[in-house]
Amino acid sequence: MERLTGLIVKAVSGFYYVEAADCVYECKARGIFRKKGISPSVGDMVEISVIDEGKANVEEILPRKNYLIRPPLANLDRLFIVSSVCEPSPSTLIIDKISAVAVSKGIEPVIVFTKADLADTSELLKIYNSVGIKCFEYSIKSGSDKEEISSLMRGKISAFTGNTGVGKSSLLNSLFPELSISTAEISHKLGRGRHTTRHSELYKVGGGYVADTPGFSTVDIERYELIRKDDISGCFPEFGEYAGACMFKGCAHICEKGCAVIEAVNEGRIPVSRHNSYKQMYDEVKNIPEWMNKR
Repeated sequence: MERLTGLIVKAVSGFYYVEAADCVYECKARGIFRKKGISPSVGDMVEISVIDEGKANVEEILPRKNYLIRPPLANLDRLFIVSSVCEPSPSTLIIDKISAVAVSKGIEPVIVFTKADLADTSELLKIYNSVGIKCFEYSIKSGSDKEEISSLMRGKISAFTGNTGVGKSSLLNSLFPELSISTAEISHKLGRGRHTTRHSELYKVGGGYVADTPGFSTVDIERYELIRKDDISGCFPEFGEYAGACMFKGCAHICEKGCAVIEAVNEGRIPVSRHNSYKQMYDEVKNIPEWMNKR
């Protein structure tokens, strides 16, 4: 039986579509994965055994460099966090939570503010440019930053994520018209968008792959991607320059005397919104038992 190594590019209803040897195979996973408590995911490199033309079984999941639980994606290089500047309004807390998760997993976060023709993005861009996170504004009408955004996907496995209604699928369609990803308008009654993406799938673009994923909420992040309280500060890279200069070892950078991070916030060297997000994230997990916080 022929065995091949390939990439899972789509997962739907228990079927895995694996790109290998210039073909895409429809695969089922061996029962051994259920016994081990793991499942193949989009982005996984796997070994498959070919059983018929276009049909195969997933035999082995090769080692992952990272993994997102929700949306379920493996081996990402970049995570594009898409946030609209209005309808719905942006939340720096949500952006900061997602970017912190990305940093914790060794994924580079990139922020794209959509609908830039409807509101000013300068303050948001200032915040994230100041902390070294790549960020862009985008308007379908003007196509601003289009080349810069698409260039970051070349030769990489990337994902676009964000709450529904931010224009994630519309952005991907604008960057790569050949994708023709389904979109839907904002529901003005509910104030949010309708889910238009039903599964995770990798699309081959520009010498790399990009995933369009179902929109997800803050609740999903809080439930599936909690970061240990002692690790949160390391997920805010701008803290690193100052954390070692705190007066006391083990400083939580919340309200402690002699905290160099708080001093940097007060002096405008760290954005107040970023520190507020850090404090809220810390407060949310500080009392969670260690055994519940393992990932």
